[in-house]
Amino acid sequence: MIQEVAQIEYNTERPKLIIPEYGRHIQKMVDQAIATEDKDERNKIAKSIIAVMGNLNPHLRDVPDFQPMLWDQLFIISDFKLDVDSPFPIPSREELMERPEPLSYPQNFPKYRFYGNNIKRMIDVASSWEEGDKKEGLVLTIANHMKKCFLNWNKDTVEDDVIFAHLFELSEGKINLKNSDEDLSDASNLLKNKKRFNTNTSSGKKNYKPSNSNNNSNRNRKRY
Repeated sequence: MIQEVAQIEYNTERPKLIIPEYGRHIQKMVDQAIATEDKDERNKIAKSIIAVMGNLNPHLRDVPDFQPMLWDQLFIISDFKLDVDSPFPIPSREELMERPEPLSYPQNFPKYRFYGNNIKRMIDVASSWEEGDKKEGLVLTIANHMKKCFLNWNKDTVEDDVIFAHLFELSEGKINLKNSDEDLSDASNLLKNKKRFNTNTSSGKKNYKPSNSNNNSNRNRKRY
């Protein structure tokens, strides 16, 4: 007796799922709710679908907007064809397709990118301070840091006059060390401190080596 072979359905031949995360069974339940003519019966089916959708995401039960999100997704799955009484505002297709407003990212294009934007901010702060030892100390700190940044970008040595000229330009002429006798830190010291800092902070793990006594005790332990 020849048995009839059931026709196999492939997902590629089925209608495309609007929200694939919920699976095809939820999609069929929503389609059944849309096809139901009695509105009271549709409301009951919709609440049952919401309960099943909630069970599929138990880790989100304590989220404040969990229920509104489920109802919004229910209407999205139905392609906004489901006519039921929702306890929350029903979203529209226009709201779903509306593009969000672009974020206003700060656009900074420094002339000397190897110094970074923070150096420019520090220079602006130093320019606003009154003359005195405090401002002089901050200016020298900025200049030394500029030299270190320059060396990170260009491994060759750099003269202090170059740093002073860049500092004068970035401060719009408010900080002038061109004719001063200030001597910035030596390039080798800057690179040495940077290397030492990277060595100490590159790994938080300590290299542990067992002591000789432990080795001897393990070596003398009897084997059975």
